[in-house]
Amino acid sequence: MSPFSPFIRATTPPPVMEARRWIQGKTFPADRPLINLSQAAPIDPPPEALRAQMARMVVNEPDTHLYGPVLGLPALRAEIAGRWSAAYGGEIEPADVAITGGCNMAFCAALATLAIPGDAILLPVPWYFNHKMWCDTVGIDAIPLPCDARMNPDIEAARPLMSGHVKAIVLITPNNPTGAEYPAGLVAAFAALARAHGAALILDETYRDFDSRETRPHNLFADPGWRDVLIHLYSFSKAFRLTGHRTGAIITSPERLAEVEKFMDSVAICAPTLGQKAALWGLRHLGDWVAGERAEILRRREAITRGLARLPGWKLLGAGAYFAYVEHPFAMRSDELCRFLVDEQSILTLPGTMFSPDPEGARQIRIAFANADPDGLGRALDRLAELTHRLPRRDAPPLATPLASPEASA
Repeated sequence: MSPFSPFIRATTPPPVMEARRWIQGKTFPADRPLINLSQAAPIDPPPEALRAQMARMVVNEPDTHLYGPVLGLPALRAEIAGRWSAAYGGEIEPADVAITGGCNMAFCAALATLAIPGDAILLPVPWYFNHKMWCDTVGIDAIPLPCDARMNPDIEAARPLMSGHVKAIVLITPNNPTGAEYPAGLVAAFAALARAHGAALILDETYRDFDSRETRPHNLFADPGWRDVLIHLYSFSKAFRLTGHRTGAIITSPERLAEVEKFMDSVAICAPTLGQKAALWGLRHLGDWVAGERAEILRRREAITRGLARLPGWKLLGAGAYFAYVEHPFAMRSDELCRFLVDEQSILTLPGTMFSPDPEGARQIRIAFANADPDGLGRALDRLAELTHRLPRRDAPPLATPLASPEASA
């Protein structure tokens, strides 16, 4: 008898850790240093003003080192409720808000309140791999939901997939990995579909601070009955660069948060207090700084959109937040190509096979530009252009002498 859970055994190993192993122990030429386009999170530290406040908290505020309330610091919950109410044009109370140890934990907690092994959720494909991993870990079926040509989840394809076993529809907007910004009307349609089937809509808005639209991304909180269907997720890792401090949020009904509290107390007791205090200070003082970060990300989005347009055979499928999701033209699978890019062009990206079980994933790549400015993106695109002129294409006859495989060149 195996001492391992069959669920955890069947779960895919962490894709980001796999990609890091591709560069482990490697050296890169001085004239072609590594360009890391795999990171979906900022690698720079929080802004200096926030770091100074965090240092003061660590030294002068003893409760920073203690357990806090399981559902989060009351001041942070109240601040989120007020700001989100204003931003979305709805009524959100502090009792609707909980703070979690990062947004991944918010997703896990939400699913723990909804489903048991044998139940199912709808996940748009390509999906965020950590969502799929958690479903596999706890024995919940992740039903692939196809997206259209604009990388928006297909509402008509979703309708026949709904059943009594489907406990939630999961949407991420702006999306990871595609960058797609879902139209407000589409989000509302999915909320209505979930409500009609007694399911929840889990709406992950981790990247909402980098949405290119000036209008509200949706109006779900304006519906007085939003608590019956909506579970909103958010992360402070991106807006304030608090990735290592694991601070996320979940907004849903107080009745569901009572169940979330059980999950949190069993897993982490509470989110890290320092991260919560930092998030509260950031919300109160860093609005202009976040606006500048958004402007920079939009500048990078424009740079990579223009740059990819000049690469023969490449197709931009979606771009937004930190991501460009592209279809490559080459006659090899994307998982092979991404390893080849490390060795041949000193570029680290993630293959679509990490985000999709469908054959299309073998033709797709996620390019994350959170940590590459327009100049760095330009250098990466130049390297891809050079490769485009010498790698065999899917639509071209095979070479008489096959190109060396990534394994052969490793």
